[in-house]
Amino acid sequence: MTTFQDYVDTFDNESGYLNWAAFGPLSPSVREEVFADADLLGSGRPSSLSLVAERIGQAQELVAELLGGEADDVTLQPSSTHGLMHALYGLKGAVIASTAEFPSVSLTVERAASASDRAVTPRWITPADGRVTTDAVAEALDDDVVALAVSHVDFRTGYRVDLAALRELIGPDRLLIVDAVQSFGIMDVDYGPADVVVGHGYKWLRAGRGSAFAWFAPRARERITPVLSGITGTTATGLFVDELPAPAASARAYTVSQPDTLAAGRLAIGVRDVRDAGVAAIEARLAEHVDTVIEIADRHGIEVSSPRERGERAGIVALEPDEPARLAAALANAGLVVTARGSSVRLAPHAGTDAATFELLDEALHAFGNETFTST
Repeated sequence: MTTFQDYVDTFDNESGYLNWAAFGPLSPSVREEVFADADLLGSGRPSSLSLVAERIGQAQELVAELLGGEADDVTLQPSSTHGLMHALYGLKGAVIASTAEFPSVSLTVERAASASDRAVTPRWITPADGRVTTDAVAEALDDDVVALAVSHVDFRTGYRVDLAALRELIGPDRLLIVDAVQSFGIMDVDYGPADVVVGHGYKWLRAGRGSAFAWFAPRARERITPVLSGITGTTATGLFVDELPAPAASARAYTVSQPDTLAAGRLAIGVRDVRDAGVAAIEARLAEHVDTVIEIADRHGIEVSSPRERGERAGIVALEPDEPARLAAALANAGLVVTARGSSVRLAPHAGTDAATFELLDEALHAFGNETFTST
């Protein structure tokens, strides 16, 4: 894969898929490579196993390249939640988080508090529209706060937080822990303000479940105790018996066991593909597609609760119709795949979403009658 158009051409799923924020159908390159790796593992030969194990280092290097960090600071995880657990369970003090966060953040903060006998203390905020702004965070700041845990992009509205502004607000002595599942690989941003970044390849990277990572900056490792450090996270270089080695001094301390090499391969290929295509080009095309979705919704009189400014959004468009269940059913009947939750219908195109999908959306809203869905 050498050009952005090559990348777009790999989107071989059927027209009508607008659910990339929930799940990304595996790309052709990921499918091809995982089949090849599986064949190698089927041999059982040590040389074959070692060859597939090289995927771990490849994934670390590629993730680090997109984050602007070092490969040794990247750990591979079964899920982004696992990465957040490593970060949050090792803290002491108050952690600011929104009550509207995806449970990977909010529930993990609460579980960390319970497991630590409240050494970790949730400092809940409930900002307007669930948007974690500097004003919302500032109201909760005091000397007891040691960290802010936040999703880079809100899973419901698509609102993108300003990482640089949040870093400036909380200062250098507090940790900024970022869930980048809805932005990594599709948003060309500077992750430098963050101390911990977690992500997962099963959505926008098209790499499937189990392909997650967590990046721990050196300043984060100074403050986060590796309480979940397992057999791979020690100072030992091989198998150890009759001893209990200390946690490693590197980010490896925030691992439990050897990664799934097939998952590591999928992550490596997914990240390689977006790297080669150019994250900036992906973001630009995705922004155009989000503009198209918003324009279609506006034309049919359906309220859009997502941000309209490109700098405040990613790939999610949230609609707020009067009859969300009926709208969701109408879209499904037209062959469109979306996510409906409560009063919202969430649409999420990708850079490779084809024109036929937007035509289906436009026709579906027109055919079923605007008046049924128009907000009052």
